[in-house]
Amino acid sequence: MPTATHAIEPTTTHSPTHPAAHKLLDSRTLFLLGLLIAGSSIVSPPVALVGGIAFGFTVDHPLRAESARLSKLLLQASVIALGFGMNIQQVAHAGRSGFAYTAISITTAMVLGLALGKLLHIGGKASFLITAGTAICGGSAIAAIAPITNANEEEISVSMGTVFLLNSVALLLFPPIGHLLHLTQNQFGLWAALAIHDTSSVVGAAAAYGTQALAIGTTVKLARALWIVPVSLFTAVYMARVVTQRNYPTTHHRSKVTIPWFILFFCAAAALATYLPSFHHTFAALNHLGKAGLTATLFLIGTSLSKKTLRQVGVRPLVQGIVLWIIVGAASLAAIYFHLIAI
Repeated sequence: MPTATHAIEPTTTHSPTHPAAHKLLDSRTLFLLGLLIAGSSIVSPPVALVGGIAFGFTVDHPLRAESARLSKLLLQASVIALGFGMNIQQVAHAGRSGFAYTAISITTAMVLGLALGKLLHIGGKASFLITAGTAICGGSAIAAIAPITNANEEEISVSMGTVFLLNSVALLLFPPIGHLLHLTQNQFGLWAALAIHDTSSVVGAAAAYGTQALAIGTTVKLARALWIVPVSLFTAVYMARVVTQRNYPTTHHRSKVTIPWFILFFCAAAALATYLPSFHHTFAALNHLGKAGLTATLFLIGTSLSKKTLRQVGVRPLVQGIVLWIIVGAASLAAIYFHLIAI
C-alpha cells in the first residue's frame, strides 16, 4: 500500500540577536565616533580627555588592547610633529634673559615634586609624570616622558587630567590675581610662563592680561619647553639604572639605555622648521597634525580610566599635583612681586 509523502518545508528560525552584541556594537561605534571627533580638531585637548574619561567611566571598553597600542604609537608621532611648530633661534634669543629663572624653577619643581610624591607614598610613574608636567610644560612634557618610563595608561590619564584641571583653574584665577596685585605686563607674563603648565593656557591667560604680557609669557614659556629634551634624556638614563638595580642587584651588569628616538626626531623637526623657512606652510600643516594627533591620543588615554582603575591609582596623585602647583605658583609670584626676579 503506497504511503503518502509529505513535503517537508524548510523552516526558518529567527534567533534573537544577543543583547551583548548590540552593546558591543554600540560601544564600538561610540568609541570610534569619539576618536574621530577628537582627531578632527573640533574639540580642544582637555575636552577630548574629559570625553575619553566619560567613556571609560560609563562604557565597558570594547577595544582596550588595541587602544593602548594605538595611543602609545600616536603619542610619539604627535610629539615629533609638534616639533615643526618650534623655531629654535627665536626661542633661544627671546628666552635668553629668562633662562636662569627657568632653570631654577624647573630644578626646584622637580625636586619638590618627587619629594612630595615620596611623602604621599605615590607608587608607579604617576608622581614623576605629574612632577615633570608641572615643572616643564604640562601635557607636552607628560606626552614626551611617558613612553620613556613605560607608564601605563591609567598613570598617564591621571597625570594629564591633573594638569588640564589646573590649567583651567589658572586661566580663571591668574588674570584677576595679577590685577589685584597690580602686576606689570612683564611681571604677569613671566609669572604665567613659570607657573602655568601648558603653553596654550599661558597664551590664554597672558592674552587676557595684555599684549606685552603675551609676548613675554610666550617666549619664556617656549624656552621652558625646550627642557623636554634634556629631561627626557636624563629619564632614559635613570630608567636604565633602575632596571639594572632591579634585575642585576649583585652584579656589575648595566642595562642598555633606551634612547628616546622620537625626542631626537622632535629636535630634528624643530631644526628643519628653523632653517628651512621656505617650507613654512608644510611644517605648519605637520604641526597641526601633531596637535590633532595629541588630542586624539588624550581621548584614547582617557578611555582607559575607569572607576576600577581610579580606585587603584587613588586620589593622592591629584593631591600631589595641586600642592606642587600651589607651591610653584606662590613662590614664583612672590619672587616676581618683591623684585627678586625680573625680565
